[in-house]
Amino acid sequence: MRTYSELITFNTFEDRFNYLNLKGIVGEETFGFDRWLNQRFYNSKEWQSIRDYVIVRDQGCDLAMEGYDIGGKVYVHHMNPIDQKDLVRISDILIDPEYLVCVSHNTHNAIHYGDISLIVTAPIERRPNDTCPWKE
Repeated sequence: MRTYSELITFNTFEDRFNYLNLKGIVGEETFGFDRWLNQRFYNSKEWQSIRDYVIVRDQGCDLAMEGYDIGGKVYVHHMNPIDQKDLVRISDILIDPEYLVCVSHNTHNAIHYGDISLIVTAPIERRPNDTCPWKE
């Protein structure tokens, strides 16, 4: 079982991503007709409270990595896949901060679908005329 305590021992963003990567398949069904279960949970006061706690703990940084501030919407990611049974029972992995981490939208998709190319790992260093191939 993946844990936040173990995740933060990895020193690079790439190592943290690899720890969480699920290598899923796009379009693979997760909840199907039972999607209402997770929507009910994600709109609950209990989830909103723990979500706020995790965002503050991670300082709004992608994979809780300092210097990787999330500019857009902050997602709170379940580090271990959840299913319908977890939502019906409200199991510990749903609400325990030890199993949650902040991620950006791109990082969230990359974790689930295994596409590391979605992640911007560092700003591109620009040089004069680097966008004009005919200028040196």
